[in-house]
Amino acid sequence: MALDALQCTVMLADAATCCYVSLVTPNGTAIRALRNALKLSIRSVARDAHCDPSHLSRLERGEAGMGEPGLRRIAAVLGVSVAAINREEEP
Repeated sequence: MALDALQCTVMLADAATCCYVSLVTPNGTAIRALRNALKLSIRSVARDAHCDPSHLSRLERGEAGMGEPGLRRIAAVLGVSVAAINREEEP
């Protein structure tokens, strides 16, 4: 599955452990529209959601994915459910 697909699984491994992290590619257009409607900057949303502003910018452009915990934090800052910023749904 390609990284730009709705969901991909990334294997993180070292010599002793192996774990799987599920990354979701959210609806970046919805995130940007909600952020702009609330008159919030990328920097302020990123700060409140505890993520890097450049990563949030890449999410909005559809160039990056994020794990479920990060998406929950962004959704909370924007005052919406995670479903509202998933690729299938519009805000």
